[in-house]
Amino acid sequence: MSGRRRLVRTTLAGGVARLTLDRPERHNSLVPELLDDLLAAIEALADEPSVRAVVLAAEGRSFSTGGDVRAFHDQPDERLRDYAAGLVGRLNRTILALLGLPQPVIARVQGPVTGGSLGLVLAADLVAATPEAFFAPYYVTVGFAPDGGWSALLPERIGLQRTREIQLLNRRVGAAEARALGLVTEVVEAGALDACIAGWLAILEGHVASGLRAARRSLLTDARRAAYAAGLEAERQAFLAEVARPETRRGMARFLGARAAG
Repeated sequence: MSGRRRLVRTTLAGGVARLTLDRPERHNSLVPELLDDLLAAIEALADEPSVRAVVLAAEGRSFSTGGDVRAFHDQPDERLRDYAAGLVGRLNRTILALLGLPQPVIARVQGPVTGGSLGLVLAADLVAATPEAFFAPYYVTVGFAPDGGWSALLPERIGLQRTREIQLLNRRVGAAEARALGLVTEVVEAGALDACIAGWLAILEGHVASGLRAARRSLLTDARRAAYAAGLEAERQAFLAEVARPETRRGMARFLGARAAG
């Protein structure tokens, strides 16, 4: 850990743990170091009885733009598949760790949630988002296979046909539609986002802590967790099958070129 700054900040106050993605210069895009820091922070909370709720937030204009395409693109051919295996594997473990926390999890979302970062939001119990927030896959424009629960978790939430439509058309889902679909709990202006979350935390504080934990635990049965884990691993294997294809290399270059031109 020495020699680099942490890419996730953890603060504890009043029984609430706040985990903040802190790579705003790259829109909190996912790299191994960020996921290592996030997973370590989550695991540290699992057996912490003084923490009654967890808030997952992000620094800057974006919640997270998913896997850092530049980091993928810059990998030499002989290392690309190993890099992808490690990154998607870390993401899967992080999603499952969030789902497995005994405490309620609240996601604070602003700006884009793209690619695999969707899984961090899907793992939350409550989601507060600004009107400018949106969700988008981008897999078909780059050539990656879906990860982060786009096939393993999302169809259960919004239905298989709607998931197909969004992915195949690479359609952006705005905050209002995301609320209608059940991806977001409340859409509030940026200045009211923290007040909304504070209201939820006040409600949670009035409940019996053991009851909250029992409710969350009962919703993640062993069978459901096993199904999620199997689905996420299937995503990882599909991702690895696609990532090193020449057309995916070309797709990454086009994507990065379009971003630079924009």
